[in-house]
Amino acid sequence: MEAVLARMRALDERLPAQDGVAVFNRVYLTVTETLYERISHGGFPAPRRARELSARFAERYLSAVEADRPPACWRPLLQYRRHPGVRPLQHALAGINAHIGHDLALAVVATCHSLDCEPRALEADFDRVGDTLVALEERIREDLMPGPDLLEIADPLTHLLGSWSLERARSGAWAAARLLWTLRRSPELAEEFEESLDAGVGLVGRCLLTPTSRIPRTTWTFAPLA
Repeated sequence: MEAVLARMRALDERLPAQDGVAVFNRVYLTVTETLYERISHGGFPAPRRARELSARFAERYLSAVEADRPPACWRPLLQYRRHPGVRPLQHALAGINAHIGHDLALAVVATCHSLDCEPRALEADFDRVGDTLVALEERIREDLMPGPDLLEIADPLTHLLGSWSLERARSGAWAAARLLWTLRRSPELAEEFEESLDAGVGLVGRCLLTPTSRIPRTTWTFAPLA
């Protein structure tokens, strides 16, 4: 995990503070550091499994934001990362959506292959990692939530905040991981399901990044993707 933490810290130093990816990276870095501390100090019954799962999980995010052609689930955040009509809270939630909705399931499957175990062997570690991710969402809402007056004015933001649930995304990730593991002997079906999962999570992310204020078109551009 030291390697992924170093990469996240380097990303934090490199990106402008207002960049949408930087917003997500800051809170995710804090939570990953907390997770690493808990694993190191006996907070997980099987530290090797927890460390492997957490590292593979974080690596998927880092690979996505550094890729020339990122997965579909990450493209909305990367395209809207500098849009002035999208608030930091939306950037952060879009990152969580991509990371949990897509990356977590694939990280579970990769960990099972690496450790030669079934998903059920990782369930306790998955739940503990999930509990840490709940703290991630709570921290994001605490640090980035606009004041009540602004929320009353920005009614679309209020609607967006209530339309996504970390618990539902977490449950969906576990179900997706189990299904992908079952499909491991049918590579074509597994690939088809993975592509569908990626696209579906990307669609949700695009909705979460709906601009909540009117901005003249001349003041912003999409971040290019290959």
